[in-house]
Amino acid sequence: MPLYEHVFIMRQDLSNTQAEGLVEHFSAVLTDNGGSVSETEYWGVKTMAYKINKNRKGHYAYLRTDAPATAVQEMERLMRLHDDVMRILTIKVDAHEEGPSAQMQKREERRERR
Repeated sequence: MPLYEHVFIMRQDLSNTQAEGLVEHFSAVLTDNGGSVSETEYWGVKTMAYKINKNRKGHYAYLRTDAPATAVQEMERLMRLHDDVMRILTIKVDAHEEGPSAQMQKREERRERR
């Protein structure tokens, strides 16, 4: 099955538990449709470069998945219909990187990678 990476932004007025609950909900949608989620990361509330729907900040989440295209399309369809999700980015990758994403690494570790 193809490998994907998903990043999505949720509204800033959600609590941390509600945002993590949404991440679990969308992970369950993928697994119910025949895919698997290899890793999830909740990046927390971050300031955005520009306002989206009158929001200056948002909860960011990241998923690494191995799922068929139909499962990804269904998850994206449900995300677009959900009022709390503001933006979605899905990228098809050849292989997942080992370890945490660049957002979760400390600055010192990022310098060592170069």
